[in-house]
Amino acid sequence: MPDPTIHDDEGGMRAALDAAGAAHRRTSPNPRVGAVVVADGRIVGSGATQPPGGAHAERVALSEAGPAAAGATLYTTLEPCDHEGRTAPCTDAIIGADVARVVVGVGDPDPEVSGRGFGRLREAGLVVDVGVLVDEVTNTLAPYLHHRRTGRPYVVLKLAATVDGRIAAPDGTSRWITGTEARLDVHRLRASCDAICVGAGTIRADDPRLDVRDADGLVVEGEDPPRRVVLGKIPAGALVLPAEEHHGGLEGLLDGLGADGVLKLLVEGGADVAGRFHRAGLVDRYVVYLAPALLGGEDGRPLLSGPGAPTMADLRRGRFVAVEVLGDDLRLDLVLEDR
Repeated sequence: MPDPTIHDDEGGMRAALDAAGAAHRRTSPNPRVGAVVVADGRIVGSGATQPPGGAHAERVALSEAGPAAAGATLYTTLEPCDHEGRTAPCTDAIIGADVARVVVGVGDPDPEVSGRGFGRLREAGLVVDVGVLVDEVTNTLAPYLHHRRTGRPYVVLKLAATVDGRIAAPDGTSRWITGTEARLDVHRLRASCDAICVGAGTIRADDPRLDVRDADGLVVEGEDPPRRVVLGKIPAGALVLPAEEHHGGLEGLLDGLGADGVLKLLVEGGADVAGRFHRAGLVDRYVVYLAPALLGGEDGRPLLSGPGAPTMADLRRGRFVAVEVLGDDLRLDLVLEDR
């Protein structure tokens, strides 16, 4: 249980980030926002985004705080909305609760919001401060922010490889490169996504289910699983069914999914699909599960198929934004510099 005592704005925003972690695993098309109400240095209300059609994080936190919200400070990871959607504007609830100050992680680039929330609160006499823990909040809200700026889902490319960068042996076998902990983490990753994409070759070779059956506590009764998209023809009787086929270009796929409100797409595909997304510059985050194993030759399947950078001058560099030990394996999260 986190310490309910808040000593400064960073502490308040960290509490809001913690609250966001308790949000429904897929809130799309809404962002996974967290909010807390702090009065006299203590959290009196906490909330997270509810499933689509439910209350936003600010309203949940204010409802829990009740009369204690009067004169208090509201910490929220994203700019409060000021428009009528599935729910009433959060600015109305904040002003109506007599909150004195609002501290926000990042502004909302959605044209329906984009500064309107801040303006409405300031016009009502509230003090509004923006940019506390902006890097951490931006990372948490990356899929939503990316979608609102581009109209496309945030693309995560997942790969599992040996230390020498091979995803399959020369005979095509690939199960299992990583251990149990890493494979469980893949299910958690799937559970956080709105859709999963693989190539038809992977379906023919491995016949995966692409579900979240191993993600303890992440499967919500009655909830639809992540949408599953196969690039190419799906074989009859494949375990991935029900799924949909896509026969066009990758950019068209992303445009279509974005228009449907898909915020986060996980690409699990095989070296060919992975290489296509990479070369097209469509990957926003690479998640590589690295096993302490070696195939020991050049005849195994590489991480990415197809032509790579012709010279070192063309090498694409980035930074590891997260490194995690999972049993005997490593999870490496990479973001390229031009993203």
